[in-house]
Amino acid sequence: MASTQHHKWLKKRDWPAVEIAIFHPDRDVDLLRRKYKERDEHGRLPHHWMAAKAQTQTHVLVFVGVESINLNPEALTTRDNKGDTPLDIASRSGACAEIISLLSLTPEEVRSLNWEGMVRLYAPVAYWANEMAGWIVSRSYADCHKFINEHDDELVREVLKFRNSTLLLEIAGNSQEYSDSLVFLALRMIHRHPLSLLETATHYSPLQHAEMPKNNACKEIRNVLRLTPKYISSTPFPALLLQFLPTKHHEIYGPYNNACTFIKHMKYDKAELVEVEAVLKPARKCDVCSSLGAKPCARCQRTFYCSLPCMKSAWKKHKKTCKAPTSPPATEAELRELHKGIALLNMCIQRPGAGDGPTSVVVDFLLPGPTY
Repeated sequence: MASTQHHKWLKKRDWPAVEIAIFHPDRDVDLLRRKYKERDEHGRLPHHWMAAKAQTQTHVLVFVGVESINLNPEALTTRDNKGDTPLDIASRSGACAEIISLLSLTPEEVRSLNWEGMVRLYAPVAYWANEMAGWIVSRSYADCHKFINEHDDELVREVLKFRNSTLLLEIAGNSQEYSDSLVFLALRMIHRHPLSLLETATHYSPLQHAEMPKNNACKEIRNVLRLTPKYISSTPFPALLLQFLPTKHHEIYGPYNNACTFIKHMKYDKAELVEVEAVLKPARKCDVCSSLGAKPCARCQRTFYCSLPCMKSAWKKHKKTCKAPTSPPATEAELRELHKGIALLNMCIQRPGAGDGPTSVVVDFLLPGPTY
């Protein structure tokens, strides 16, 4: 990579070209470190030009910024022929906040954070996209699902938007063996960003990559990658699950769909579920005087009174509707089991992303097993 060519990419804000040069599999890291210490005719390092052209934030720009600083931390305090540091130039040119923050680090702080610490702190979208790529290659699909389930929905959305086509290429190239979890992951990803099926990050679409003889992806993954963005956008996600996952799981998808619809409704309407204490130890009010601590009618168990006088005063009206319950009242143990289910659904509602994609807590609630 010629130094002058690198400066040209920086001046044109061609951050993807810089990223490819920095992270190319055949890169010479020692050569890169030397090039990042070479000055141009104005005494500027690559960091100076990046600082001058970083007004618009992108995930690739921040990722390039982290790697540039990692290759030459001392450049943070290096001055050009006019006596400006990269931070001076960034501040004067109105660089985005992310680049300002990066260039405000000291060389000592950079070495203390190291590359992984800087990426995770300053470029979390790139960090998690790389983590997901590694998990796919190592077939650790459960880690991918855990990330989607447990992290902030905005972060997950940005990760998949930023690298979805690249991650689908990883799936296409590492899916020789069928796995429910892998098909589930592919469906979740294309459901979030259907257009990624058409992107050609390496001149090949994910489907073309999967069909290459050297990759030989399983037929289930190839069938998923043959879907069109139009079909995905017009098909409810549970219907995609029914179509592509084994029959043995079909019985959960009907209730699952209902649960997701319910969760969406609760989230977007800002409703709240019943509190724990209201289920286990309800603060009942007297039907006559509204005093707390009332006891139920001995016959119907539905109407409450605080005292015998209140019960007698209401009897003339209450006797018209007072009927013995058709089933025995719930025991405290049954109420506790009910509360576990309510608490679990409450967790679903509060969890980012719940309702617009499978979350493990919803599936756990629906699958047969211990009573919640």
